[in-house]
Amino acid sequence: MRYRKLGPSGLLVSELCLGTMTFGGEGDLWGKIGQLGQDEADGLVKTALDAGINFIDTANVYGFGNSERILGQSLRNLGVPRDEVVIATKAMGVMSEGPNGAGASRYHLLSQAEESLKRLQLDHIDLYQIHGFDSLTPLDETLEALDTLVRHGKVRYIGLSNWAAWQIMKAIGIAGARQLAPILSLQAYYTLVGRDLERELAPMLKDQGMGLMVWSPLAGGYLSGKYSGEGAGTEGRRKAFDFPPVNRERGEPAIEAMRGMAESRGASIAQIALAWLLHQEVVTSVLVGAKRPEQLTDNIGATEIRLGDDELATLDGLTALPPEYPGWMLERQGTYRTGKHQPGRPA
Repeated sequence: MRYRKLGPSGLLVSELCLGTMTFGGEGDLWGKIGQLGQDEADGLVKTALDAGINFIDTANVYGFGNSERILGQSLRNLGVPRDEVVIATKAMGVMSEGPNGAGASRYHLLSQAEESLKRLQLDHIDLYQIHGFDSLTPLDETLEALDTLVRHGKVRYIGLSNWAAWQIMKAIGIAGARQLAPILSLQAYYTLVGRDLERELAPMLKDQGMGLMVWSPLAGGYLSGKYSGEGAGTEGRRKAFDFPPVNRERGEPAIEAMRGMAESRGASIAQIALAWLLHQEVVTSVLVGAKRPEQLTDNIGATEIRLGDDELATLDGLTALPPEYPGWMLERQGTYRTGKHQPGRPA
């Protein structure tokens, strides 16, 4: 297991992060994703820690608080020293009825941070993330509320999830101008069959030195290969919850290419898909969730795989995004300043 700095901070996190969306699910949505109880969760947390994972992510809405509650008890049950694990959680989703039961207002965030701490049985949250963009609440209010949590010692670092590049840059500008707690990271969707992040977000993350945590790195199980080809399964998460959307036109050839790469190594297709992400410069940590210890162990095995330049080129060619404006124009005009088509030089 390797460790990487999370954004511009000195915080080191494992290249794999244990996702806990499968803990404690109930009802139509969370029940489809996972309904793991305490004993099962304890086993997964132990498997992750034993493999060197020091980074665990959850959210207040997962199982409507049950995921945080189960994770907090797992840390107690396993006797995990507080300074040996980095705990991340998120807030913004609906946690109660009424007009203020969701969002990124000061009212909601300050109360939800306290509730998350109680469920996690912790005195501070290492990384507190805004789970989505709240178009109703002014950014100033959200950022000042997060800064309050940091100054009071309830939160160590600030992150975002599922924001557009322009929204993040606006927030960075406000935080810098007002000397508020800086934004450290983004949690976003990124896979071989979902590379939209490369258009605007990836360049922005590199430019600002922000960390990237990748959620659903197997595209809801699609990149495990279980839902492709003649032996496609009829059970699993994607059969019950077909999310996130994937580009199957590019995905099917990519899965076949990964199948060959996996077979030559005695590995799984899922491991190849995860390894591809770990080769991407913009990626800090990849979230891996599971319902069974053997699934998690298989995912962890991806850290041992090194893809060759030819393999990376093959996968890139099969899944690359089609040109889109203004990207193709920026690339064309950018050559005037990079030495390729400067005045007085042959084209």
